[in-house]
Amino acid sequence: MGLGVDVHGSDYTKAGKRAISDALRHSSLSFFQATDKSVDQMHVQVIIGAAQPDLIDTAELAREVPYGTVEVTVTSGGLDVLSEDGSDQITMVNAAILVSFID
Repeated sequence: MGLGVDVHGSDYTKAGKRAISDALRHSSLSFFQATDKSVDQMHVQVIIGAAQPDLIDTAELAREVPYGTVEVTVTSGGLDVLSEDGSDQITMVNAAILVSFID
């Protein structure tokens, strides 16, 4: 699992990319070598939680995953924190990465 933040700019895709990067650092996608499987057999499901799911570019997020066939799903989640005067916000996006193998 990972968390990505865009402190200024409210760029949900940027925050999503950072969430995927964070999730990848907390995992080991290279474990497939121990299973006698290849990266071509790896299916990677990325689930993104964002306060504004429609503002996420899923194709751009899919390119962040270095292995396998990647599927990105976006759902409601994350957190937006408005500045006191409402002129800016912190955008937080969560990512979960699920890996399975295709025979």
